[in-house]
Amino acid sequence: MTTTTTATTARAVGTPHTRVEGRDKVTGAARYAGEIPFAGLAHGWLVTSAVARGRITSIDTGPVLEMPGVLTVLHHGNAPRLDTEYTGLLGTPDRTSALFQHDRVPHLGWPVALVVAETSEQAREAAEALVVHYEQQPHDVDFAGAGDDEAYSVDGYMPGVAAKGDLAAELAASDTVVDAEYTTPEEHHAMMEPHAATAHWDGGRLEIVDSNQGTMWVAHELALLFSLDPAAVHVRSEHVGGGFGSKGVRAHQVAAALAATALQRPVRVVMTRRQMFSLAGYRSPTRQRIRLGADATGRLRALEHSCLSLTSTVHEFVESGAGPARVMYDADAHHTANRVVRLDVPTPTWMRAPGEAPGSFALESAFDELAERLGLDPIALRVRNEPEAGPVSGLPFASRHLIACFEEGARRFGWADRDPRPGLRREGRWLIGTGTAAASFPAGSAPSTATVTAEADGTFTVRVNAADIGTGARTALTLIAADALETTPERVRVLIGDSDLGQAWIAGGSMGTRSWAWAVTGAATELRERLALGTGIPPEGLTVRSDTTQAVGALTQKERHSFGAQFAEVAVDVGTGEVRVRRMLGIFSAGRIVNPLTARNQLVGGMIWGLSMALHEEAARDRASGGVVGADLAGYHVATHADVPLVEADWIEDVDPDDPIGIRGVGEIGIVGAAAAIANAVWHATGVRHRALPIRPDRVLRAEPPRA
Repeated sequence: MTTTTTATTARAVGTPHTRVEGRDKVTGAARYAGEIPFAGLAHGWLVTSAVARGRITSIDTGPVLEMPGVLTVLHHGNAPRLDTEYTGLLGTPDRTSALFQHDRVPHLGWPVALVVAETSEQAREAAEALVVHYEQQPHDVDFAGAGDDEAYSVDGYMPGVAAKGDLAAELAASDTVVDAEYTTPEEHHAMMEPHAATAHWDGGRLEIVDSNQGTMWVAHELALLFSLDPAAVHVRSEHVGGGFGSKGVRAHQVAAALAATALQRPVRVVMTRRQMFSLAGYRSPTRQRIRLGADATGRLRALEHSCLSLTSTVHEFVESGAGPARVMYDADAHHTANRVVRLDVPTPTWMRAPGEAPGSFALESAFDELAERLGLDPIALRVRNEPEAGPVSGLPFASRHLIACFEEGARRFGWADRDPRPGLRREGRWLIGTGTAAASFPAGSAPSTATVTAEADGTFTVRVNAADIGTGARTALTLIAADALETTPERVRVLIGDSDLGQAWIAGGSMGTRSWAWAVTGAATELRERLALGTGIPPEGLTVRSDTTQAVGALTQKERHSFGAQFAEVAVDVGTGEVRVRRMLGIFSAGRIVNPLTARNQLVGGMIWGLSMALHEEAARDRASGGVVGADLAGYHVATHADVPLVEADWIEDVDPDDPIGIRGVGEIGIVGAAAAIANAVWHATGVRHRALPIRPDRVLRAEPPRA
């Protein structure tokens, strides 16, 4: 057998390929976590609190246990004990997952019991009949009314506060100053597949079949929670119907494992859509203050970006909205701060481009305001403020092609023909405007392992504990392995989504494919070299393992990011206040593009989410009950087909010779800056700035026109 590429063999990476599992998904052959059959399967139904703060005084389990099919009711009085003091994979323990360990209720929708029955219908009926008594206490969910004295600075995945220079002095010396507050609302992931998990014990080993973004992560946390040896927990997650940051360790996995422990039989727990609004995490609302001071030429002398978000009283999570300013623009005085306030609400979590999505809306809107006041083109202002190194880190950029993205985008969008004056272009009842914004997202890497086996039949098997949450990662890894092995994708089989496959990073932070590909490439390259020696392949195959733990550390001496330029054209109905996006264009620099078909899909999807963020998405929390009003996909508005116009995404060549893998994630950068580009286009159409998202028709109608 030979694996050497012939002159006629085309490389797989860089050419469009349909998903290797695509046929299974569209025909229904692909099974998701909530539909995989198990012998003797029981069904659990979560019962959630009816009060936003208080204590459980009693639970009337007797009548429910007499109902048909009911097997047990788990609650804080009888559930197995968990270890809640561990240090998890991502730091301090998230006590949101410590179910049924105490009688406290920290927010509306907190799990207070799990009813387990023979069928899902029986479990639901019994759960709805369960009566729980509470000692109710006053609660506070009012983020808009939270005072600065209640907030505190905190380190998220970035420093809470980063500062240099004399901010007051540089603002005072500036020729032009923008000082404005921007707000974004609570937003929810709204993926198609709800959270689902089945747990059972097999020979002393806890087996979990789940829908998650990283089986290693889930297995590690469950092992700590249940005080088990890591090898005693096995998690599988073959197909995931969307995650966007929410599918980590959640209540459903822990509840299923508790019930399986108590009953010693398989138990499945699936969240309802309404439960997901309180148990699956969400993007925190933000209140952001931007102060920009510039000299007469447009060069920044002062930049301040302060972002306030909320967290629960159970676990601390920070929406690091001030993060983009630490990458995008420098100034003599540069101050950024992420602060948080605790309220009686569910714990927020990662959501597509956490920090960057809301932070870029504020920063890029403020930059547009500064360009207006200076009488400069928004792109020209950004060109004048291109930093030579990381504004906070001081590290050199591995590559930074932001201006090239703007140049290509401006050419394709027709930016040069734009009259910069607002409110002048009209088509019937519609005012027309265009806007632009910059985008960036970190290009990180995390340690991962992979094995590649040359099979006796001439095929190859790649084993890497990746997660494909709809991004096309399984297909991308197939192409990467094929090229490294110098063979065709048809001869490569990739196995993912199984914690027994070894350590690998989660599908998150746009680091998944980059991290997994590095490990796969290393193993495949070494295997190809061994095969070239002509030693032959034994019947059981020849396997090589790769571990990138040592190599990853070498990439920390430079700032590594993807960049992009977003463009949007909108039409605003002056009579109804309706805003319609007519076209969007995004040009990105995102390293080596593995599969143009799925990469473009991810970028366009992110841009559409940015449209949804700008015009539709807003979870309203009721102060009286503490819950989300309309906690379903009818009450929570997202962009649908009728809202989505022509959306184009493309990229420029971006090769970093010092990067051993060259791949950067594209799952998140598409949303960054998209909402700001639309908001800036609405200003150009109407002459009115909108600093609060979403830009609803009522806000457009109530907005005061600019003074002459």
